[in-house]
Amino acid sequence: MTLQLISCFISIRILDIIDIFLVALLFYQIYMLIRGTVAINIFMGIFIVYLLWLVVKALNMDLLSSILGQIIGVGVIALIIVFQQEIRRFLLLIGTRYFSKNRFSLENLLFLKGKKVENPVNIEAIVKAARNMSEKKIGALIVITRKSDLTLYAETGDILNAETSSRLIENIFFKNSPLHDGAIIIKNNLIHAARCILPVTERTNLPASYGLRHRAAIGITENTDAIVVIVSEETGATSFAVSGQVLEKITTLKLRELLEAHLDVAL
Repeated sequence: MTLQLISCFISIRILDIIDIFLVALLFYQIYMLIRGTVAINIFMGIFIVYLLWLVVKALNMDLLSSILGQIIGVGVIALIIVFQQEIRRFLLLIGTRYFSKNRFSLENLLFLKGKKVENPVNIEAIVKAARNMSEKKIGALIVITRKSDLTLYAETGDILNAETSSRLIENIFFKNSPLHDGAIIIKNNLIHAARCILPVTERTNLPASYGLRHRAAIGITENTDAIVVIVSEETGATSFAVSGQVLEKITTLKLRELLEAHLDVAL
């Protein structure tokens, strides 16, 4: 009799399991986006207010329940304002990570996709410039465009649209050059802009050794799908940033491998 009652009240379908899995995946992605930032404290505060509202509602405390209900109702607009950067990153995550190979592009739907085109970015020039600047301890911040439009950041600097070469990159970041302060943005095989200002990450759990270059590299890769090569002015170490993560003190061979791998993904 007891088993029959339980079976009446508990009915698990395949769709319920899929639903739970998707909700868990959604919360995991939200956590990965906001961990280590001030936003996670705000999120926890909102979550506590929501739990309090559920308790108050269950206890039939009508006045307090209605006040908290109004706060939560208006809270949706507040969430959009407070978490605008995280929402942007989440949508970018969906648009670039899960659709990075253009599986749902118009060309695929119409069967018009042609032969794969070789990536036009001059990887060898970037690697050579990074190696030379590393040996001379010349600081550098090289942003390489993939799918995201970086026009907003390019317009903060000087538009060049010059062919990518190791000598030009080294000249730009030479200490006495008027363009050395800031980042360069490489688009296709052109140095699209120099002396660009990048958004600095808001994460608070970064190593104390990270300077503005590393924080700017993390910031731009959090907001876009760009990849960044960093050369430290203090140590000469070369680092590589992608998706808000930094690989530190990499060799020239490793840098070439990373550039080839991530630029192939962008095609």
